[in-house]
Amino acid sequence: MTRKTSFVRSVLAWLGVLCALAILCAGCGKQAAGDDNVFRYPLVTRPTHLDPAQVQDGDTIDLLLQVFEGLVKWSPENEVVPNLAERWEVLEGGRLYRFTIKKGVKFHNGDELTAEDFVYSFDRAVSREMKSGTAINYLFDIVGARERWEGKSDRLEGVKAPEPYVLEIRIDQPKAYFLAKLTYPNAYAVNRRAIEEAGGGPMTDIRAVVGTGPFKLTEYNPDSIAVLTAFDDYHGGRPKLDRIERPIVIEATTRYDLYKRGRLDLLQLDKAQLVAAEKDPELSKHIHHFDRPSVYYLGMNPLGAPVFADLRVRQAFAMALDKGAIIESALEGKVPRADCIVPPKVPGHDPDVRIYPFDPVKARALLAEAGFPGGKGFPKLQFSFREGRPDVRLVAEVIQRQLAQNLGVEVQLRPLEWGSYLEAYNNKSLGLFHMRWMADYLDPQDFLSVMLTTDGGENKVGYSNKEFDRLCALADVEQDPQRRVELYRQAQRIALHDAPWVPIYFQRDPELIRPGVTGIQDSLLGHLPHVHTKVSRK
Repeated sequence: MTRKTSFVRSVLAWLGVLCALAILCAGCGKQAAGDDNVFRYPLVTRPTHLDPAQVQDGDTIDLLLQVFEGLVKWSPENEVVPNLAERWEVLEGGRLYRFTIKKGVKFHNGDELTAEDFVYSFDRAVSREMKSGTAINYLFDIVGARERWEGKSDRLEGVKAPEPYVLEIRIDQPKAYFLAKLTYPNAYAVNRRAIEEAGGGPMTDIRAVVGTGPFKLTEYNPDSIAVLTAFDDYHGGRPKLDRIERPIVIEATTRYDLYKRGRLDLLQLDKAQLVAAEKDPELSKHIHHFDRPSVYYLGMNPLGAPVFADLRVRQAFAMALDKGAIIESALEGKVPRADCIVPPKVPGHDPDVRIYPFDPVKARALLAEAGFPGGKGFPKLQFSFREGRPDVRLVAEVIQRQLAQNLGVEVQLRPLEWGSYLEAYNNKSLGLFHMRWMADYLDPQDFLSVMLTTDGGENKVGYSNKEFDRLCALADVEQDPQRRVELYRQAQRIALHDAPWVPIYFQRDPELIRPGVTGIQDSLLGHLPHVHTKVSRK
């Protein structure tokens, strides 16, 4: 990134903050007039994509799941339940799913949803033209998806609508997790007419953003705010809220100040803010904690830094990290330590595994064996992480110090704007990096097969181990739940030994939620669409 580009982005970011503040201030007047049905909580970064076929980050997904829906959804009990499909059958030994589509469902533009809309939506999501980075992870089980994505076919063979309200999806092999994959955005129903009227292609025009969800996207400025308005004809009943406002506020201190001044209703906190809120007699009553199926890790990618092709170097880095000190120093001990990849409450979590305990003496010996005694001659590395998240920076700074103290290795901190970070991550150009992976469905396949098999869609570190691949392949199609978990656990221990990345901590979100906000429904994966949320400012 050039200095000029960086300066322009900084100016745009500040203009966006000022616009958001102006909008929020204008909203305060409405509140005084009795506007109790507006829910305000911030986006902490610019949305990456408005298109459910392309989105891959949690912040933007939280925005889009208010607008779009799929055949199934998550319940507060963490179960996959009907949504746009009122029921389904699993046939042919688990290879064919037949969905009965709910009648009378309307898109935001008044069109009625039919099975053909899903044929179009799935085909579009895996088409070569969409260049979806997520299709490979979530839709390639469908027969013909790979061929469509590679441009070898002009239609998706495995999705058909034999009747107006019947949809059939055929997959290549029986897979216990397939239904849960359909909760991911690239399986959501989109509106063909709206997309074509907006010019076709990926959704970059708000006119194309037409779903069946409880809210319509009615205003959008990528540098300031997204506004969602209740959909009166929503098939699940009109939402309690009239509007959701998502100001885009990059600076953590600005977000916290806005909450304290009553201009936000919900706010995810970083460590410093949590400590301050705990000491505040009033704000301390607003704190809620949510455990999430998510792991934060240190990635070591030989494609971006060839030195990590040596297992001894990766092992040395793993044993040079004092995870307990990282959690205590950077995060006030507020999150659970991670020694395995699969988080708690997800099948396959292995609480007894600890492959590489903190051992700086052995770490230095391994690094010396690799040809870098005391860190001498070790290549200069940039340590990349997401900017705008104070906790992430604090963790990165502690890791930087530990690598210097315990290995004699100096790394340069490299904060990146979220969009730029994702681009580099997807291009596999990050050598040493701090990253998070959060489950999109509650199955170990989403962490192990997706993240670390040789052909895994989210394998951004070039990791390849034939035995790991073999165990994951067996587990992916195993129908016995206990046997599946055991196979995944065996695979997980292999990956932990090879250390393509090192788990550090699991996610626990502290949030401020104003007492006047009620009806929020939550699952392990996050807050559910705000159909039942209400706001009272009395």
